[in-house]
Amino acid sequence: MPETPHRVSTSVKLKYVKQGYQYLVNHILTFILIPIMFAVFVEILRLGPEQILTIWNSLQFDLIQVLCSTFLVVFIATVYFMSKPRSIYLVDYACYKPPVTCRVPFSTFMEHSRLILKDNPKSVDFQMRILERSGLGEETCLPPAIHYIPPTPTMEAARGEAEVVIFSSIDSLMQKTGIKPKDIDILIVNCSLFSPTPSLSAMIVNKYKLRSNIKSYNLSGMGCSAGLISIDLARDLLQVHPNSNALVISTEIITPNYYKGSERAMLLPNCLFRMGGAAVLLSNKRRDSRRAKYKLVHVVRTHKGADDKAYKCVYEQEDPQGKVGINLSKDLMVIAGEALKSNITTIGPLVLPASEQLLFLFTLIGRKIFNPKWKPYIPDFKQAFEHFCIHAGGRAVIDELQKNLQLSAEHVEASRMTLHRFGNTSSSSLWYEMGYIEAKGRMKKGDRVWQIAFGSGFKCNSAVWKCNRTIKTTSDGDGPWQDCIDRYPVHIPEIVKL
Repeated sequence: MPETPHRVSTSVKLKYVKQGYQYLVNHILTFILIPIMFAVFVEILRLGPEQILTIWNSLQFDLIQVLCSTFLVVFIATVYFMSKPRSIYLVDYACYKPPVTCRVPFSTFMEHSRLILKDNPKSVDFQMRILERSGLGEETCLPPAIHYIPPTPTMEAARGEAEVVIFSSIDSLMQKTGIKPKDIDILIVNCSLFSPTPSLSAMIVNKYKLRSNIKSYNLSGMGCSAGLISIDLARDLLQVHPNSNALVISTEIITPNYYKGSERAMLLPNCLFRMGGAAVLLSNKRRDSRRAKYKLVHVVRTHKGADDKAYKCVYEQEDPQGKVGINLSKDLMVIAGEALKSNITTIGPLVLPASEQLLFLFTLIGRKIFNPKWKPYIPDFKQAFEHFCIHAGGRAVIDELQKNLQLSAEHVEASRMTLHRFGNTSSSSLWYEMGYIEAKGRMKKGDRVWQIAFGSGFKCNSAVWKCNRTIKTTSDGDGPWQDCIDRYPVHIPEIVKL
């Protein structure tokens, strides 16, 4: 039913009232200080130079008092600058782009499913329905071992995938930044489901002949939000190790984790997860502040593992036939919503302008004192961020966050297009989304970016970045979006009939 002119007029008026309120509250100090400064200036003009000189001469300064005051000011300034956290810069990052030979169109995926699950047509139909509604496109990729019928998930194939994804990302990053292996002081690798011995971090040390005193870490089992956990760990290490570079690798190795059984809850990851990885270079060196793309502002981590349902909602286990896979609970979206609420409750006061915090506070007080049935106020995070990178875990995840945070289609465009082009690449998906925004030429100096990721355990983690310089798009670049960015955004239908 179309809105009446009266309703439209009222809506427009309320919009301008809210904008006026936000401007007033967010600039309240300016509105207070300007009249005070103006009054002081007028009073000085009224006194005249002779009276000002008389007042100055009447002041008596004792040398000892002046020296003590100067020492106190210098001491306080020194303590402040020494205790101030070091600034952490994201110099650059690189995402892995799989070769066309690894692409898995819908027809290929379903043909393989029919051959592998020929004795279980219901599971094949289930996978087809999931794929139709997944939001994935025809160009997502799976590793070579999964292309065989049946798949051959050997240890050698898994190591081969890890080497291709990780080494390609690092090589691209080194080419972009000019950094040499000997310049890397900290190495952090996160990969949830593939944890060989020696570790993936040791594999990188061996390949690039990194220094013997490098501080290396290998994180496993921490799910799709592990990328931001790695960033948080790198930030803490860079705070205590001055003049250092940290290399962070985020990936998920698909080869050993392709489920070959028929349990529906465990077939879901087969339909959604795809090849991908990213290498990120962080630095606390002041000289890198000019060339760095972003500055890290906040990292907020929320862990709901104390709750049994949350702990088991993404769970690796064996099915009745003894085949190992990841079981995704039907309560996953509810648990993710609870984790998100906890996370934004913490991050809100750090990033939201005063106008939004006051509205939230007034609504909270009103519900407690006057009427508990009042609708809770959802802060407008669009006032705090220009860009949103929501983990491309699936269409339902993006839909739910768009609805809960009241975001526009453009705000979630990077997430939807990343899911369509690359699928769920686990912890590295956030960097493909950043790459999409940059490739579109939308990242400007001063823009704030909110990365939100969910992972097993159950965890919801956030990182806030501030753009250090306007990111220019180049026609000769080698990013993952370089050959297809002109085709995006694309329309993604609710159901793609297969």
